[in-house]
Amino acid sequence: MLEVSKLIAQGAGLAQVLLKRAHTVELDWDVRQKSRFDTTDSAGRHIGVFLPRGTLVRGGDILVAADGSLIRVIAAPQAVLRITPCPQHGTPFDLVRAAYHLGNRHVQIELKSDHLKIEPDHVLADMLRAMHLIVKPSEEGFEPEGGAYAAGGHGHDHSHGHEHGHKHGHSHGHGHDHAQPAAGTAHGPGCGHDHP
Repeated sequence: MLEVSKLIAQGAGLAQVLLKRAHTVELDWDVRQKSRFDTTDSAGRHIGVFLPRGTLVRGGDILVAADGSLIRVIAAPQAVLRITPCPQHGTPFDLVRAAYHLGNRHVQIELKSDHLKIEPDHVLADMLRAMHLIVKPSEEGFEPEGGAYAAGGHGHDHSHGHEHGHKHGHSHGHGHDHAQPAAGTAHGPGCGHDHP
């Protein structure tokens, strides 16, 4: 087994020719949020990764093996929910509101200027649709924000986030105090929010 104990974030300072020549490893978020894991790179080598506790491995990072070889990390496509504002009635601010409510449930979120991504959760999906957001399943790399819980292992306990979201999703997610449409707009079954 080839040991890795060093990471160069986004390959900073390395020449492009070295990055292109590096072997690769595709890892999903469940693995990349761990600081110790085993994997196999594109050359078929068994890699043992031992990074400082709390290290998050991102797509584009470079792992440096004990023999000096470089391994470029690729964020593997995985099941996610892609959340966007309603094109007819929504605004980008709807994403801010959604991120606030998801953050209250300690959900890991990838934040983009025009969409959010979370791991699949039907209760949270229903809550977001009730807020008039478009929620669509997708297969893509997942790079959630490194927040206050990132180093504390909170992200590993998926059952807590889902259970917590379920309680709040039903007590607050369907009320009329969230995401009211602007005057003159109409939301209903035909609005296209991917309601089941």
